[in-house]
Amino acid sequence: MRVLVACEYSGRVRDAFRAMGHDAISCDLLSSEAPGPHHQGDVRAMLAQPWDLVVAHPPCTRLCNSGVRWLHERDLWDEMRDGVAFFMACLNANSPRVAVENPVMHRHARELVGRGPCFTVQPWQFGDDATKRTCFWTRGLPPLKPTSDLDGSTARPEVHHASPGPDRWKNRSRTYPGIARAMAEQWGRA
Repeated sequence: MRVLVACEYSGRVRDAFRAMGHDAISCDLLSSEAPGPHHQGDVRAMLAQPWDLVVAHPPCTRLCNSGVRWLHERDLWDEMRDGVAFFMACLNANSPRVAVENPVMHRHARELVGRGPCFTVQPWQFGDDATKRTCFWTRGLPPLKPTSDLDGSTARPEVHHASPGPDRWKNRSRTYPGIARAMAEQWGRA
């Protein structure tokens, strides 16, 4: 299966699909943290190419609920609309199967997207004892099924308590390994 992992610099999702034998490539404006097939640059042209599966992680800075207060205070409405347009470009990629991941969106972004997520997951449901509600908007794919017996009672909110600094956003954006494995194992057979 030809798989495009859009907006991923960590290589985690790409490498999970490659471990399952798929022809997967990641693309991001940043270079990849892990060796493997990676295109550094704007993913929009790649989204127009035919793929068997596209998994996208578009920037959430202006779309997520945690940053909604800045829209009015800093007049970031145009940036929010640009973020939604990019999100929709990912969701409308040239593939019969698409998954777009983002955190919980604020209502302004949700209204422009036209719908809420198809399903949400937590890392602890896939063996990583942490909390980070992750939403998925999908087309042609089933919801991910939990792969772990963890119940969330010991899960740590490590992403939310990440230390301030220039790489905080990068550290908060990495996909947890268990979720990446579940995508590859479950959607690699779809």
